[in-house]
Amino acid sequence: MATSVAANILHAQPNPISQTIAAWPPLALLLTVDLISRVPVRKGWLAVVRRTATGALAAIAAFVSYGHMVGVVSRYGEVGAVPYLIPLSVDGLVVVASVCLVELNTSAKQADTEADTVTDIAKAPTVRAKGPATSANKTAKAVARLRSRHPDLGTQEIAQRIGVTDRTVRRHLSATTT
Repeated sequence: MATSVAANILHAQPNPISQTIAAWPPLALLLTVDLISRVPVRKGWLAVVRRTATGALAAIAAFVSYGHMVGVVSRYGEVGAVPYLIPLSVDGLVVVASVCLVELNTSAKQADTEADTVTDIAKAPTVRAKGPATSANKTAKAVARLRSRHPDLGTQEIAQRIGVTDRTVRRHLSATTT
């Protein structure tokens, strides 16, 4: 990202306003990728909007930065195909780093999910009653514990983490609110 910003600044007119404008596209892409990797993805139209906007921003940043880098590399003596290939290596690295950031965050969330599920079920108190009541109490405790730790989780995510149906989670949540 630093290489892309530096090339854009070098290509700009030698004044702070032009340099700031030139530096903006790769910085905007960096901020967008950081947000995408940190903010949980929800299902629905907002996720589509977010992904579409990120793709559009990435395309704009790549287009602008590519042109700036070709100009800078040419100005500093590279000839032939080199001025056109070096920007691809920089933008390619940005793409790989962005995907890695998102995957790293996804892996961390999955590990957190597994830990929550194991912890919640293990911490649920053992009930002396026989039959389905024991399982229902454990499930109710696990649902309540996950909801208190992660209030932003939807019922489907809680159900997936615990290994029950969405309907079961909704039933336990409604029982705690009444």
